[in-house]
Amino acid sequence: MDLGAPHHTSTSVIKTIINKQGVAGINQKNKNEVDELQNDSTLVACETFLVHNSLKEVDQDREDVSDSEEKQLLFSKIQDKSFRILRILSVLIVFLVPIILLISPIQGYLRKKRDFAAPSIEISETDMLLFLKALEYNKFKQELNPKQLPIDLDTPKARHNWKSADGIDYKLVFSDEFNQEGRDFRPGKDKYWESQELWYWFTENLEYFDHKHTQTRNGNLEVTLDEYSSKPELNYTGGMLNSWNKFCFQGGYMEVNVSFPGDGRTSGLWPAVWLLGNLGRAGYGATVDGLWPYSYDQCDAGVLPNQGNLYASSLPGQRLNACVCKGDHPSPGIGRGAPEIDLFEKVVSNGIPSLSMSLQIAPFDYHSRINDSNIKIYNPGSVAPGFTRKNDYLGDDIQQAVSALHFISPEVSGGRKFQVFGVEYETGPNGYIRWYSENKPVWFLGNSAIGGNKYSKISQREIPREPMYIIMNLSLSKRFGVVEWERLKFPATLYIDYVRVYQQPNKIRISCDPDDRPTRDYILNHPRAYFNVNYTKWEQTGYELPRYSLKDRCRK
Repeated sequence: MDLGAPHHTSTSVIKTIINKQGVAGINQKNKNEVDELQNDSTLVACETFLVHNSLKEVDQDREDVSDSEEKQLLFSKIQDKSFRILRILSVLIVFLVPIILLISPIQGYLRKKRDFAAPSIEISETDMLLFLKALEYNKFKQELNPKQLPIDLDTPKARHNWKSADGIDYKLVFSDEFNQEGRDFRPGKDKYWESQELWYWFTENLEYFDHKHTQTRNGNLEVTLDEYSSKPELNYTGGMLNSWNKFCFQGGYMEVNVSFPGDGRTSGLWPAVWLLGNLGRAGYGATVDGLWPYSYDQCDAGVLPNQGNLYASSLPGQRLNACVCKGDHPSPGIGRGAPEIDLFEKVVSNGIPSLSMSLQIAPFDYHSRINDSNIKIYNPGSVAPGFTRKNDYLGDDIQQAVSALHFISPEVSGGRKFQVFGVEYETGPNGYIRWYSENKPVWFLGNSAIGGNKYSKISQREIPREPMYIIMNLSLSKRFGVVEWERLKFPATLYIDYVRVYQQPNKIRISCDPDDRPTRDYILNHPRAYFNVNYTKWEQTGYELPRYSLKDRCRK
């Protein structure tokens, strides 16, 4: 649905929304009573009318009754009218309380200082509906280190700790064993996950994601791809589950136990488990426009459209860059983005299955060539299961990919056999990313490998500091390898036994809205982008781009 140009509405927009959409949840009987009351103007008018009629009727009866009878009659009539007033008050309370409950959160956000600042555009009725939806997604402040960690009770105690390849001790901070049968992942139904209903056009997917294709059964999360049409021109239907704006983490180790779809040797299916910065909502193109895959906190040519060189990249420039000192920016003076870490994307080439384990970054090195002195392949060699090779794919004009291919057995598929894969990453100046298979390191990427590049005139890129959320999906696209149509069998299912996240005890950070990289208010301020999937570019939303200058250097 296209919202069209924004238009101005009166202050009665909330009442209009309630009457049209039923937001306040008023039942029809009460609504009819309220409509009748509105014809009598106000409660004061009702009271005046009732008392006036009472006195008038008493005057008419005075000639026929004694003084005592007159007093009794007066008392009786006033008592009767009092009950009527009480009934009117009860109806008004039923009507007014939901409105107060609806408006008060908005007023609260408007009163806060850090926080909610309405965008400098006219607000339409549709904008208000999108804002209410944004409020629903942001109604609770997420703690950075909550007393009660979101750990599944079914996670074995023996798996509550993990030790890295460097001997660093980690503790479990989040887990989901997916043991509960038939969970509902539709919007608002699960505390940490949400299934998606959209077309992932960005990678020219051939399927439409819908809610029915993510389910829990037999102790696993099942993400399914089937050969039938949910939308015109899309002949396949698949599933995506993610934790956007519900569960995020900054640094740590995540692992999943999986069995891949299909027979393990047929090319075309695209199962993936990956992380994305919370400022980018997967599938909502406007949110990632100018943010993906930036992980950059510098104020130089790297933030410019095309990096200041038409041949360097096709990116529009870093929208929320470190040169922005004030204005529409979640944390002025700090470069923000939506970086991507892929735990894996499975690919099959000539019948040999492998996992692409990658970091997607921007801005780009000259010819996308990183500093190889700070990477390590732990078991290089052949294409046999357990071996790893540096990936020849370096990205394209909208992303730089730093990647390795880890070869796996085709038997880890179809639910027959499962295998554990993980990714550990540390943020900051000494940051790194290390990928694992069966708790053994696969390959390592150090921070200096993505350092400055004098030829492309850029500075150090960062191992992502953004709060990252988890995405799991099964897709079909010609952009990710050859599709062997005649050999593919449907339905195909990606089985995920569990998801577990570990962090160092003194570095627990599991909020999607941390103080050093806030996201909550920015999402609230831009509901068109974050809650209307039809906007594919930022400019379509009507929100302005923040102004900046390479000369500003805002930081103290």
